[in-house]
Amino acid sequence: MVIIIGGGPAGLLAALQLHKSNGLSPVIYEIRQKPTTLGGAVGIPSNGLRLLHRLGLYDEVAAKGALTPKLVLHALKGCVMGEMDLSSWSKQQTGFGYMRIQRTDLMDILIGAAKQADIQVRYAKVLQRIEENDDKVTVHFADGTMDTADFLLGCDGIHSAVRRLYVDPKCKPEYTGFSNMFSLVPTENLTTAASSVRTLSATLTANGLFALTPTTPNCDLLYWFFSREIPLPAIGDVRDGWEERGKNESDNFKSTLLDLLGHERSEWTDMVREVLHNTKSVQFYPIYKIPRGRPWSRGRCLVIGDAAHAMPPHASQGVSMALEDVFLLSKLLRSDVPSIADGLLAYEAKRKQRTEQMLDAAERNGSVRKQTAPWRLRASELAISGGLWVYKMAGLEKLGLGQKPLAYDVEEEEF
Repeated sequence: MVIIIGGGPAGLLAALQLHKSNGLSPVIYEIRQKPTTLGGAVGIPSNGLRLLHRLGLYDEVAAKGALTPKLVLHALKGCVMGEMDLSSWSKQQTGFGYMRIQRTDLMDILIGAAKQADIQVRYAKVLQRIEENDDKVTVHFADGTMDTADFLLGCDGIHSAVRRLYVDPKCKPEYTGFSNMFSLVPTENLTTAASSVRTLSATLTANGLFALTPTTPNCDLLYWFFSREIPLPAIGDVRDGWEERGKNESDNFKSTLLDLLGHERSEWTDMVREVLHNTKSVQFYPIYKIPRGRPWSRGRCLVIGDAAHAMPPHASQGVSMALEDVFLLSKLLRSDVPSIADGLLAYEAKRKQRTEQMLDAAERNGSVRKQTAPWRLRASELAISGGLWVYKMAGLEKLGLGQKPLAYDVEEEEF
C-alpha cells in the first residue's frame, strides 16, 4: 500500500500512474476541505504531454487546453520584434507540442480519472507526525486518525509537510526575487483584435514581462501574467508582509500596468489596455524555489514534484517535472532493487541532474524579467529583434534550439 500526501496535480498523477502500471491502490490525503480552485493556467510542453498520453489522459486535456506553438514578442511601442517557435522540433521527436490549460480544468480531469480508478481522496487531513520502522511507515493527522503503509509519497507542494516533518526538516524554500500577478479574462466582451489571440504573446517593460495567451481550444478565455522583480518584505513576519504586498499589488494592478505602457498607441498596446480594463480581479504570488542539493528521500518516504524541486515557472515545467517524477518512480517500483531506501537513492541520482537542467532553463528565462533602465530596455529590444531575424532567416528552428530537453523520455532511464 502507498500513502500519498497532497491532492494536487502531482499527487493525483502519482496515484493514477501507480495504479495503472504498478497495480497499487494509493490513498491520497489532502489538507484542504475540497479540491482547490486556485491558480490560473499551466503550460505543458512536449515532455509532459507525451506522458499524459501514456496515462490515457491526453485527449481529455487537449479538449480543454489551447495549443500554442509559438511565442510572439512585441516591443513596448507595439511592433512585432519576432517570433520564437516553441514546439515544432520537439513535436517531430515526440508527437506532441505545447499546451496551455486552466489549472482548474486540469484538476477536474485528474479528479475524474481518480474517481474512475476508485482512488480515494480524503480531504481536511492535516499531517502532524510521521513514524517509520523497518517495513512500514505511519502518518498521524490532526483529527486523531492515522494510517500505515509500505511507502509514503509527499506530493504536497513547496511548503511540504512531509519534507518539513520528516524527510528534510532543515530545508527552507528560497525567494527567487520575482513575483507574479495574473488573471483570466473571457473574450466575449473584447473587441475582435483582443479576442483573436491564438498563441503566446509577450512584451518586455522596464519593470518586468507581460504575457497573454489563450487557455481553451476555441480561445475564448485569455490568461495574462505580469512577472517582475519585487523585494522580499523587509520587516515583521514574512507571510504578513507578503499578504500586505499582495493586497497592494492586486488593488493597484491596473494603474501599475497602464503606467508601464505609457502613452504608446498601437494595436498591441491597445489590446493589452482592453484586456486590463476587462480584468475583474487578479491573484498575486511570490515565486519561491527549493535550494539545490537537498535530500528528497528518507527511509520509506519520498517527496516529488514541487515538494522536492519547486522551480520558477519561467520554463513551464511544473506539471511536466511531476509527471517525469511519477513515471520514473513507477519504473523503480517495478525494478529489482535491494531495498526501497536504496532504490530511492538511485531515483534521486537520476532525477536531480534532470531537474537542475530545467531549473537552469527557468532561471535563464527569468533574467528578462529584471528591472532595467528605459534605454537598456530599448537596447534589449534591438538585440532581440536582430537575434530573432537571424533565427528566422537561418532556419534555426529546424535545429531544435531550446527544445532538445523537451524531447527527453524519462522511461528510457534504467535502474
